[in-house]
Amino acid sequence: MSRFYAFKAPLLLMLSMTASLALAVSLSDLSNQEASSGLKAALEKGAVAAVAKLGVQDGFLGNDKVKIQLPGVLEQARPLLKMSGRGQQLDDLVVSMNRAAEAAVPLAKPLLLNAVKSMSVSDAKNILSGGETSVTDFFREKTSGSLGVKFLPIVKGITDRSGLSAKYNATMAQVSKFNLVNEQQATVEGYVTQRALDGLYYMIGEEEKAIRRDPIGSGSKIIGKVFGSLK
Repeated sequence: MSRFYAFKAPLLLMLSMTASLALAVSLSDLSNQEASSGLKAALEKGAVAAVAKLGVQDGFLGNDKVKIQLPGVLEQARPLLKMSGRGQQLDDLVVSMNRAAEAAVPLAKPLLLNAVKSMSVSDAKNILSGGETSVTDFFREKTSGSLGVKFLPIVKGITDRSGLSAKYNATMAQVSKFNLVNEQQATVEGYVTQRALDGLYYMIGEEEKAIRRDPIGSGSKIIGKVFGSLK
C-alpha cells in the first residue's frame, strides 16, 4: 500500500466520525426556539395533511381505518331491519354519516392551527419528550371540545336527511330514559360527530408517526433536526 493510501484511509475515517458526531444532535442540544419551531412545523404539517385526506369525498367512506359504521344498536338490528325491507335505508345512512364527517372535518383546520400558535415552549419540550402520539394527544386535549361544537350542526344537517336517522333518534330518546345506551349513541349526529373527531385524531397520529419514523423525509430541515434528535 502506498504512503498516500496509508495516510488517506485513517483521514477519511476521522472525517466520517467527525461528520457523524456533528449530526448526532440530542434534544438537550437544541435551543428552546429550535424545539418550538420544529414541533410547530410538525404539528402544522400533520394537521393539514390529516384534514386534506379526510375532508374530501370518500375521505372517511373509502378509508376502512376511519370509516363510520352504524351505531351499535342499529348494527345489531341490521338483520331484522333488512328482513323488513330497510336494508337500503341502512346503506344510505352509512353513506350519509360518512359524508357528514367529510363535510365537517375542513372546519377543523383553523382551530388546529390556532392550537399550534398558542403552544408554549414548555409544551413543545414536553411533547417532544413524550410518547409517539403525544402530538395527537395535545391536539385532542386542546381542540376536541370546540371541534365537537363546530362539527355537530354540520353533521346534523346532513344526517337529518335520512328518515332512518330521525327514527333512530326518536327511539333512542325513549331508550335513554332507562340508561340502556351511552350518551355518545343517543343521537346519530352525536355519534357521527364523535367518530369524525376520532378519525381526525387517528389520521393526525398516523402523520405524527410517519414524521417520527423518517424526520428527514418530511422535507423540512427544522423538523428533520428536531425529530432526528429523538432517534
